[in-house]
Amino acid sequence: MMTTTTLRPETTAAGEVVVAATRHLFEAGVLSHAGHANLSARLDADRFVLTTTGVVRDLRSDQVAALDLAGTVLDGELSAENAEIIAMHAAVYQARPAVGGIIHTHSPAATAFALANKELPCRVEPLLRFGQAEPVPVVAWGPRGSDVSVRGIVDVLAERPTTSALLLANHGLLAFGADPVSTARLVVAIEEAAEAELRAVLLGGAVDFPSGALDQVRASMARVRS
Repeated sequence: MMTTTTLRPETTAAGEVVVAATRHLFEAGVLSHAGHANLSARLDADRFVLTTTGVVRDLRSDQVAALDLAGTVLDGELSAENAEIIAMHAAVYQARPAVGGIIHTHSPAATAFALANKELPCRVEPLLRFGQAEPVPVVAWGPRGSDVSVRGIVDVLAERPTTSALLLANHGLLAFGADPVSTARLVVAIEEAAEAELRAVLLGGAVDFPSGALDQVRASMARVRS
């Protein structure tokens, strides 16, 4: 029999947004066979909600917990499995005050770049349009949720202040944006870019954008919106 957790209304509301982002990931087919991911959404400057399960295929809005940036659980419960990744999410929220949603996945093509410890170049237009107008950098490997891993994330965020995603070496992808749904769209764009990069190798390799491409895309987008 399915059990549910009684949460505060604001926690459940944030959980509904996280569920919508998860649905987008599955509909796009960008998650691993296992359906593994963890997602979070900022509540305010000092609090966020985090998924309480690592397998999110049938995620419900009550399967989140609210925490502060120190990692204290304020509402709901977290399994030991997901308690390991609190610090990873909190570190991004602390380093990037404008971030409102974070997603970690083992998306297959992006994870191939993480396994190779190679940056994912920005050579497809959707990445430009979703704000990742630079290579996705690699964070050196550290045990999941460890101080080594979190320090590596913080260091790369400082070195690359405009990136919206990181590749966690030998692990997977970490993406972040204004909210969970827009972050899910970025994850899709990254996975498609990684797939295209791997396939372009068969044709001799992908080619960089011409100089000024980002400015041209921005101008085109501005014309449509005006």
